[in-house]
Amino acid sequence: MAMWLRGRPMTGSDVSRTTASRATAIAEQLNYECSILLDLYRKKESFSADVSVADGRLLSVPPPSSQLDTRDKLWRLHSALLQCRSLLERAISKEEEELGGGKKGEYETQRKRVKDRLSLLLNNTGELLKAIDGTAPLTPSSEAVEVDGPDILFELKLWVYRIFKEVDYWSKTAITTLKAMPSVVAKERARTTSRVRSTRSARR
Repeated sequence: MAMWLRGRPMTGSDVSRTTASRATAIAEQLNYECSILLDLYRKKESFSADVSVADGRLLSVPPPSSQLDTRDKLWRLHSALLQCRSLLERAISKEEEELGGGKKGEYETQRKRVKDRLSLLLNNTGELLKAIDGTAPLTPSSEAVEVDGPDILFELKLWVYRIFKEVDYWSKTAITTLKAMPSVVAKERARTTSRVRSTRSARR
């Protein structure tokens, strides 16, 4: 379906750049919301800013590589964000089950805001994958993600905190990945245009 911008049709590259810019803005807002959530959680649980959490990532995603092409980097990001949302939903559920979730204060409001912003970023990275690849992204498996959480109360609180830190980490990764995309899309478009011109010249 054709899209239009200021009186002219938008190409796939235009859509990619526009969606990438929008997704970057959402990722930046998510990162800001995460910093507030982490601060509220530390105050709520009386954690210090340097509270020790387990090393390593919670998610099952391929390690970063400079050899990955644009789509693979975006797919890795989309997969990680999808797993982040699954973990976040489980953390919220576990908190409400084990720690009591009757009251709705500033912390609960901020937690929901982070979840909603994360879902919005997921939608936009999905649109971006579709614009670049022409197909809707598949749903990555999240079987390897630890979703149950520990039973011991203090460990549960650390687990929830670690999930919030994971979302924060991937929001920063999203900003870096998405900021590079408009220039990458532009370069790819320039190469395509150059090839088309060369082909036309050869035909003459």
